[in-house]
Amino acid sequence: MSTDPLYRLRGVTRQYGRGSSTVRAVQDVGLDLMPGDRLGIVGESGSGKSTLIRMMAALDRPTDGTIEFRGTQIQSLPERSLGDLRASVQLVFQDPRSSLNPRMRVGEIITEPLRSPLLRQRDDIPVDHGKRLAEVMEQVGLSAAQADRYPHEFSGGQRQRIAIARALAPKPEVLIADEPVSALDVSVRAHVLNLLHELVEEYALTMVFVSHDLMVVRHVCDQVLVMRQGEVVERGSCAKVYQEPSHPYTQDLLAAVPRIRLQS
Repeated sequence: MSTDPLYRLRGVTRQYGRGSSTVRAVQDVGLDLMPGDRLGIVGESGSGKSTLIRMMAALDRPTDGTIEFRGTQIQSLPERSLGDLRASVQLVFQDPRSSLNPRMRVGEIITEPLRSPLLRQRDDIPVDHGKRLAEVMEQVGLSAAQADRYPHEFSGGQRQRIAIARALAPKPEVLIADEPVSALDVSVRAHVLNLLHELVEEYALTMVFVSHDLMVVRHVCDQVLVMRQGEVVERGSCAKVYQEPSHPYTQDLLAAVPRIRLQS
């Protein structure tokens, strides 16, 4: 495995507005993401988590700082020059109802990345779309016979499985998951989390997992980065941060985790 980071962020800042109305969503963030890392980014709503990963996916641009992907700075590249990033990084969003096109059949949705001109630059992109569709649907626990259905014909958990299958179809190197289970019923969250964990292991993916739930991050990640008001306040292995949190904000987040006490 390479000793060079897949991602290198230095001094990344994103601000919106001007003058007295300026808001800094992300401020002076730096990190190295190595191949095979499973990084969890945690913090309350408005802490800058989603803004940070949007910049890592080149869906937004930093106001200041640099973002390197495989040694190339991407923060100022035009879309036509982002082929390597688009082919290697896939996202799973929070709400599958809004991230899946309701007018497309599931088979079309899952294989859509395979038809991207940017992804065709890669030599290992599957050319047999039907075969790849059947493979990923089986891997996420769906039947290829369901490929002709529309998203509204599935449950919330099944729709998120479809979103995961779409992300896996082009065989990415990095999976970025933005609150992928927070919109799901509690009864299906564990199933989707276990599925993500198994697929990340099977594909040897590098993963960035965003959540406000520290226990969820602990289940699927080995590294954690804690954000507050756009800044990174703590980082380290999950084992160390969860057992010995050093920042008061991290301590407060852990103290707020619900615990069930049984009366004997």
